[in-house]
Amino acid sequence: MMRAFENKTVLITGGTRGIGKAIALRLAREGANIAIVGKTAEPNPKLEGTIYTAAEEIAAAGAGKVLPLCGDIRFDENIRQVVASTAEAFGGIDILVNNASAINLVTTEQVEPKRYDLMHDINVRGTFFMSQACIPYLKQAHNPHILNLSPPLNLDPRWFGPHLAYTLSKYGMSMIILGLSEELKQYRIAANALWPKTTIATAAVRNLLGGDFLMQRSRTPEIVADAAFFILQRPSFETTGNFFIDEDVLQGEGITDLSRYAVNPDLKLMNDLFL
Repeated sequence: MMRAFENKTVLITGGTRGIGKAIALRLAREGANIAIVGKTAEPNPKLEGTIYTAAEEIAAAGAGKVLPLCGDIRFDENIRQVVASTAEAFGGIDILVNNASAINLVTTEQVEPKRYDLMHDINVRGTFFMSQACIPYLKQAHNPHILNLSPPLNLDPRWFGPHLAYTLSKYGMSMIILGLSEELKQYRIAANALWPKTTIATAAVRNLLGGDFLMQRSRTPEIVADAAFFILQRPSFETTGNFFIDEDVLQGEGITDLSRYAVNPDLKLMNDLFL
């Protein structure tokens, strides 16, 4: 029996851990060839795994091949190398998942220029130029998709007041979806965004946002990976320009019991930002 992503090539930024790795594992199990991009080449005590240990895990889970690519999407040359290496290794690119992201939830007065630049260079610029570099390959693909891990555009001031610099960068990612979905319709390339309803247990949550308190009130990255699995199978020519929420996608597929995704099913879940 053909697996859902047999012979498909998926390029995922920020694939070393968290949501990126969960999507890679999910699609690898369905036969996809996976290229993951990440900056962690050497073990870091604060972060789980490296790009190479993630690749071993994905290879063990999947039927396709895995290509770990150490790279930083802030740099044009890295982007070109990553995309060219992926296309060369697997003969093309069918799906791009723009997952790499930087977060810093501080007020305007507290933002350091280097933190501002990091968020905008990764979240907006990196996503834009990764997408640009993949378009020629996506034009050749059957059922090509771009999926950004970014929120629905909601101009309620309460999402801008507390952390303006971060909001600008994440909404920048979402505006890329708005633009690409319109621009790439003629080539039948889908461009969609996906965002979690609740916080997801990731390194950013543990190290930067809320520590164990918030981790316990989060869901595992697998819920986002399962939602991505369903979105990326849909026909690209009719599924574009959407801002999907993980919970809604799963409920649309008839999956209503989401308790297995909770880190601690006994605690009330915390809603994510922008919702």
